[in-house]
Amino acid sequence: MRFVIGCKPGEAKPREEKVAIIGAGPAGLGAAGYLRCRGFNVTVFDMLPEPGGLLIFGVLDIHVNKPKIKEGIKELINMGVQFKQCVKVGKDILLEDLIERYNAVLIATGTWKGRRLNIPGRDLPEVVDAFDWIFQYHLWKYEYSREKPMIKPRVVVIGGGLTAIDAVHVSKWLGAKEIHLAYRRTREYAPAGPRGFKEAEEEGAIIHELLSPVEYIAGPDGHLKAVRFEKMRLVPKPGEKRPGIEGTGEYVTIETDMAIESIGLVPTPPFEDECCGIKLTKRGTIDVDEYKRTTREPVFAAGDVSHGPSLIGPALKSGVDAAKAIEKYLNGELGWRKA
Repeated sequence: MRFVIGCKPGEAKPREEKVAIIGAGPAGLGAAGYLRCRGFNVTVFDMLPEPGGLLIFGVLDIHVNKPKIKEGIKELINMGVQFKQCVKVGKDILLEDLIERYNAVLIATGTWKGRRLNIPGRDLPEVVDAFDWIFQYHLWKYEYSREKPMIKPRVVVIGGGLTAIDAVHVSKWLGAKEIHLAYRRTREYAPAGPRGFKEAEEEGAIIHELLSPVEYIAGPDGHLKAVRFEKMRLVPKPGEKRPGIEGTGEYVTIETDMAIESIGLVPTPPFEDECCGIKLTKRGTIDVDEYKRTTREPVFAAGDVSHGPSLIGPALKSGVDAAKAIEKYLNGELGWRKA
């Protein structure tokens, strides 16, 4: 996968302006490639031990060609893009400092936090967030961590998205003997679709449709022993692509040793609440306009942190679009948004 967009090495005329990019995932890498192609000095700040973000540490090898991704990153480095790894903006360096030191700043920090269920037993040690668990798996697999992720003989994965299907794969690879996948709708309406559910079945997962978790049940020893679900039914919603759901009042219990929640991701800006004059939307995304401008000059935002969870392609395109806007801004062709 190439991130150098619109030029050949050595073709760009050097420029004096400096751009800081926060996050080395699809959006950040796409923006870095576009801007470096046009001669800008680009520095990427990233909290992970190597560039790639979701492409390396979030997505399984069976879905993407990671050697090709690493080749694309190496090409960026050879063109002069500077990467500063294991640097968490907001902790190791302040966002305000970057705003003062650089001519433009692009926030592309993605969605690195999973939504969690607010049901009894959620704090049991065997109840984990799928996205973070898969991230820890990759850290261990690539030898950045010596700690193997938790795995138990019996696992219940809760959710119907691509991350839930990946959690089934990783559970099997790590040694789980019995895997259940529970989703509150049917596979036809799941984000992963029938194809994803077929993948899970091929790994040996037992599929449960129209089940919504209501309680994690602990045994006398304080460890998870079962998950209680309410049976659901689909309810037509005129004008909507997917039907709604409602409880039936009937319940089932699945015995398990571990529960993996995969019910969505939330944006992770490099600050708590609002900072530095940068506003957030009600969904927690960074407030941007059609040119990816935030409410603080000269800060732009792109990728999932600005539009919510998405696939690799839309995130990459968002980063390139932001880079084009940054180029216009630094050329004096684009002013700042009105308050």
